[in-house]
Amino acid sequence: MESILVKEYRGGTLECAHMGHISIVGEDGNIVSSAGDPHFVAFTRSSAKPFQAIPGIRGGIIEHYGLSDQEVAIMAASHAAEPYHIETLESIMAKTGLEENGMICAPSYPLNESARESVIRAQGSKRRVFHNCAGKHLGVLAYSKMKGYSLHDYAGKDHQVQQEILEVLAEMSELQVDQIGLGTDGCGFPVFALPLSALATAYMKLACPDLIEDDATRNAVVRITNAMNRYPELVGGNGRVDTVLLHDHNIVAKGGFKGVFCLGLRKERLGIAFKVLDGSEEEWGWIVQAILGQIGYEHKETIERVRAQFTNRIVNDAGLEVGHAETVFKLV
Repeated sequence: MESILVKEYRGGTLECAHMGHISIVGEDGNIVSSAGDPHFVAFTRSSAKPFQAIPGIRGGIIEHYGLSDQEVAIMAASHAAEPYHIETLESIMAKTGLEENGMICAPSYPLNESARESVIRAQGSKRRVFHNCAGKHLGVLAYSKMKGYSLHDYAGKDHQVQQEILEVLAEMSELQVDQIGLGTDGCGFPVFALPLSALATAYMKLACPDLIEDDATRNAVVRITNAMNRYPELVGGNGRVDTVLLHDHNIVAKGGFKGVFCLGLRKERLGIAFKVLDGSEEEWGWIVQAILGQIGYEHKETIERVRAQFTNRIVNDAGLEVGHAETVFKLV
């Protein structure tokens, strides 16, 4: 049964109620806290990106192409096409010899408002490199090129790299491959459906890689998550919840489209995954604050940083306060 996670009030009247599910697991993979159904099956969307980067990093693309930690971080990103994002992506293309038109993700305008306005003012057109998944695509293409695999069908579910990604996610989530549902993501890649408890387990291992048996996978996870924490702006951008959280090096975090958000806590050895059922992302900051507060998270400055960025004030188009939001769930 779903739980009400957030209520929004306008002028003192309830306007919206956002339902969802929260799953928190410990290092043994067992549920330690939850709201709603901790085993609710949800698509990972972009929360899978750190796992989708593992095969290439594990396979040696860093050494083969001379990639930097910035370039590793953006392979796990949903970037907003701010200038430093595009500079990093173009650096990957220069080092790997990959061409922008080789990506199947659709040409897009930047997600960041300022960057989008700059492109439009300059009478620029949509580009594939502006797509928020471009780093993921370049990572898989770079690995495919290094291995001598086909590049034209690199996003197909039967492609060698996509099969390797699926096996990695199964290993990290402690599922069998046939227990993971498949769909097609907005960018054209396979997207995975699995219980929130399994996704939380995978994030717990991102935060606690000592639990990963395979040495090469463990080393790849360390390299990817260290890059994410070192360059959090590359993982999302200004004002993004995962970017704000990644400034805390005790946290590995990544959101996904349609209301999915995940984080792993290193010291506490916890994995957390939640899904807002109506697919909204506006509530992420509020829900994260409440979760960290309810579990007694020690890094109070992180909670305050999130609260400062994502206040419970609801404002209108002119910036005037017209209401407020309340998190109403209680973890059990």
